[in-house]
Amino acid sequence: MTIHDKTLSRRSILKGTAGLVVAFYLPKAAKAQSGAAQGFTPATGPANFAPNAFIRVAGDNTVTVVSKHIEMGQGTYTGLTVIVAEELDADWSQMRVEGAPSDAKLYNNLAFGPIQGTGGSSAMANSYEQLRKAGATARAMLVQAAANSWNVPAADITVTNGVLKHAGSNHEGKFGEFADAAAKLPVPANVQLKDPAKFTLIGKDGVVKKLDVKSKTNGSAQYTIDIHAPNMLTVVVAHPPRFGAKVASVDDSETRKIAGVVDVKTLPSGVAVYADGMWPAIKGRAALKITWDDSAAEKRGTPELLQEYRALAQKPGTVAGSHGDAEAAFANAGKVIEAEFVFPYLAHAPMEPLDGYIEWDGQQALARYGCQFQTFDHGSIAGVLGLKPEQVKIDMLYAGGSFGRRAQTTSHLAAELAEAAKAIGPGKPVKLVWTREDDIRGGYYRPMVLHRMRGAVKDGKIVGWTDRVVGQSIMKGSPLEVMIKDGVDPTSVEGSKELPYDVADFHCDLHTTDVAVPVLWWRSVGHTHTGYAVECFVDELLQAEGKDPVAGRLEMMSKQPRAAGVLRAVAELAKWTGPAPGNGRARGVAVVESFDSFIAQIAEVSIGENGEPRVHKVWCAVDCGVAINPSLIRAQMEGGIGFGIGHILFGEVPIAQGAVVPKNFDTYRSLRINEMPEIEITILKSSEKPTGVGEPGVPPIGPAVANAMAALGLQRPRQLPMVRGAVS
Repeated sequence: MTIHDKTLSRRSILKGTAGLVVAFYLPKAAKAQSGAAQGFTPATGPANFAPNAFIRVAGDNTVTVVSKHIEMGQGTYTGLTVIVAEELDADWSQMRVEGAPSDAKLYNNLAFGPIQGTGGSSAMANSYEQLRKAGATARAMLVQAAANSWNVPAADITVTNGVLKHAGSNHEGKFGEFADAAAKLPVPANVQLKDPAKFTLIGKDGVVKKLDVKSKTNGSAQYTIDIHAPNMLTVVVAHPPRFGAKVASVDDSETRKIAGVVDVKTLPSGVAVYADGMWPAIKGRAALKITWDDSAAEKRGTPELLQEYRALAQKPGTVAGSHGDAEAAFANAGKVIEAEFVFPYLAHAPMEPLDGYIEWDGQQALARYGCQFQTFDHGSIAGVLGLKPEQVKIDMLYAGGSFGRRAQTTSHLAAELAEAAKAIGPGKPVKLVWTREDDIRGGYYRPMVLHRMRGAVKDGKIVGWTDRVVGQSIMKGSPLEVMIKDGVDPTSVEGSKELPYDVADFHCDLHTTDVAVPVLWWRSVGHTHTGYAVECFVDELLQAEGKDPVAGRLEMMSKQPRAAGVLRAVAELAKWTGPAPGNGRARGVAVVESFDSFIAQIAEVSIGENGEPRVHKVWCAVDCGVAINPSLIRAQMEGGIGFGIGHILFGEVPIAQGAVVPKNFDTYRSLRINEMPEIEITILKSSEKPTGVGEPGVPPIGPAVANAMAALGLQRPRQLPMVRGAVS
């Protein structure tokens, strides 16, 4: 397989030359795109099968949905396909899905603007209306084609499980029989969407199976690591131990003696070893003798940074949100409570570390990997190789998890992949692989953050609240830096710049720090720390006034009916009677809105003989608008809860003199299977637009566990992780 293979121009969208293809833009998106027509573009021949399509109906009766969003284990492929199948009235057995190519003009994320990418739990939310209209239009065109063929009114034709029928004439046919004819019809300007009361797939439990399960279990699903091309070289890169260091000199004489090593090149990111397989590449890298230039490198460690953060927290920062007069509230308060919360750097540590494959012949390039932010990666590859955007193609493969790791605005993986290809020269396919150690020691991290909180209580009410946040900006220095307004990165203070509670006098400000440790969004981004700080602190203030954690919160939620709704629902689910059920266990509660979804959780916790918290059961209530696929929502909540527990208990990336300390899972501890709690979930029925579920399950679990510990009479943890390795 080479870059000139025609199947690689878009290996699946151009498969076949007949059938119905529907391309669709919402009017808002269409207006923003130069030359993009409003509505749908009919297929008139093979050329229109290229990436400008979301639905393909083939002559064999299969319906393929082209997903602009990556599948990295969160169920996106299945969820998007359900939306299309619902409006088509298709049978689930005929549905297929494949990844879209990199083309922001055609496949932009409607939540991001002119950017193609998956993130912010936006896949279902930004695709729901778009794909419903695409499916409904495809259905209307198929029905009209059948009506023309049978010479009957289109209104008299029904569609059930992918079969078109006309009762009066006993005509019956499948989609594939009318695909070519439908493709030649004029596209209807407006189509009627299905009444949600008649949904047979959306919101229904157990009626569809995940589309990727079979291929992932029989091994046919392709990840980057599975790629083996003729003359392919495997590349590993030695990165500097300290962030910001550069290569000063390299002695590769011993490396070149190792059988299988082909070459050694210095890249902007480190020293690359090229070999005919993974093992010789790793052996070759270990034999390198590199002198690093640390003159511009980060020299501080976690203790030094924490000291600086604490000093900053004593000074006013840039205002992120404020109303009322917080200082006056404190001056007149009956009681003032202060708290400091410290959050460490965290690694993403997905099961599949970073990797990528690229072919480059000097004139064009094809990259194949689990690409999460196509627009940024596409531009990075083109820039490094000196190509025009149209000379670069990205084939989006499955990704074995991400949690934000592959959502790279700086595109360091794509850039390193392209640099590796450029350094060895055209005509040599390259597969770049990061090991687990590379990923944990040289990756990007959830920022280290400190919150300094003050709360004023008077006459049984919380009357004043301040929150000073100190930490690095994720947006700064990235293409999304334009989102920083008045010196405030919104991802640093989301969840803390305003509260879900009625507090008359409120103030939140921010200190943005400069540290060479690279940071990136981590599953639920700012809510990972703001959710913990806010929900722990409100619980502490309510406890100080002797109020029930659930009832006390509900008293302050007059302006947040959906947050109050999930809180009531989880309390009912857990049969809440208070925080202390006895038998050495206690319960804690938390409710967090993130990515427009509302999640409330109650955790039942005890302390084991080793002094470590043990989470026995978690109750969870979810309001994510229209629940497209309830089983996937539950899976994401369960995964988010386990992910969150593991990190609040054990997760930490300590920095020592500018270098990461942990190397692998033996020193970066994850939750073990025997530590996973029992989980019970309720999904609230809603007619609100769908919102995200990939990330919102994470933020509430930490404070729920911490608040349960406080109910046990222990100190509510102020510094994470709760177990071992916490920085003092």
